[in-house]
Amino acid sequence: MDKELIDPIIKNALLEDIGDGDHTSLATILPGTKGKARLIVKDTGILAGVELAEEICRIVDPELKMDVLIKDGTPVKPGDIAFTLEGSVHCILKAERVVLNCMQRMSGIATRTNQIVSMLKGTGTKVLDTRKTTPGMRYLEKWAVKIGGGVNHRFGLYDMILIKDNHVDYSGGIRNAITNAREYLKTQDKDLQIEIEVRNLEELEEVLQVGGVDRILLDNFKPDVLQQAVAMNEGRYITEASGGITADNIMDYANAGVDYISIGALTHSVNSLDLSLKAIKE
Repeated sequence: MDKELIDPIIKNALLEDIGDGDHTSLATILPGTKGKARLIVKDTGILAGVELAEEICRIVDPELKMDVLIKDGTPVKPGDIAFTLEGSVHCILKAERVVLNCMQRMSGIATRTNQIVSMLKGTGTKVLDTRKTTPGMRYLEKWAVKIGGGVNHRFGLYDMILIKDNHVDYSGGIRNAITNAREYLKTQDKDLQIEIEVRNLEELEEVLQVGGVDRILLDNFKPDVLQQAVAMNEGRYITEASGGITADNIMDYANAGVDYISIGALTHSVNSLDLSLKAIKE
């Protein structure tokens, strides 16, 4: 967990939720009231965000005591208790919604990723996430993919050269795009991998002739054409497939022999895992 990235996300989320005060809690609960709560799982899936919840609670109130019962990456079912909290009731209630919002989404992503990873077991193909993430939440969502057993692709525009169709078209073709990218890295003294997207076998052939890349993204290839593409590559470059890949057809793509399959739906359209933070009455 990178606290330099995480802590601003947490503080912004708390500010968004609390504003100038949790007036409901302040109006109904006496100052100094102590209490306990527990995080109850109400769904089946993979738990994610426990470590994040610890940091949220620490920022809200370092005196809050969390007893973790289930760690990140663990399969859970309805009725499981992920952790308990003890301390200031006002602070527990301040942390509640931010903890739940983050953990529910992260657990949903981890659960979906884990389902895909399980399907691909034994194929040699790994699943990648994408940049199709919620603004401001990318670190958390990509963290959840890792918890679910997936692999993180580039984090942003700065940590990899990914030449997509628009770059190819604007630069005047594949050869120009690759040549320009290599020259840019040289003049800027940057050590970044180069990946290029191809839309058909003709473009793939041109990339293979030009060379100078690390990975080839085979976009919107049908499984039978993808198999031809993998054969043409002959293991020279890492291969990645994307576009129109779902749980229903993913095995057809994996069986074509690609190294990676990237799926934007891991982060942009998952169902959150149902979790609830409830007071423990004594």
